[in-house]
Amino acid sequence: MAEAFMAYPELRNPFEAKPIHPEGSATVLYQGKAITLSSLGKGDGLLIDPADLTQINGFVLKAEGACFEDLCIPMTDDVLIEQDGTQWFSLTAFAALLGQPFVADHEAGVWSFAEIPAKRENMMLNAQAPDLEITDRKGSVIRMADLKGKKALIVTWSSW
Repeated sequence: MAEAFMAYPELRNPFEAKPIHPEGSATVLYQGKAITLSSLGKGDGLLIDPADLTQINGFVLKAEGACFEDLCIPMTDDVLIEQDGTQWFSLTAFAALLGQPFVADHEAGVWSFAEIPAKRENMMLNAQAPDLEITDRKGSVIRMADLKGKKALIVTWSSW
């Protein structure tokens, strides 16, 4: 008689709580990326190391503010915060300043940020589609960069 066994024993209890990141860290979800931050400030909102800003959303801190390409947002006192001689960047205050929606699970230390409206508006001003690659039905790779200067109609469909 065959012995009964369970396939995938590591999935025996899929509802068992597992840590998402190391203790004292936070995870930021943005544009399909999960970024784990180990250096966090204390207080309301999500206070991050200013050096982590570029890794999260592409903005770079400059003298004129937080800049992404030709878009610069002047910094306010509620975005750049100093605690015990260390400067922190409030990602949640920055999101509020930009009108960027976000949700947070404070208990799990996970923050999910939606697209930044100003970045989307900037894309619409120059009518440039984001750079993407797709494979056609014949298996050929088509890149938007290859269609530069040409009109392109992109039709998508999904069953879900």
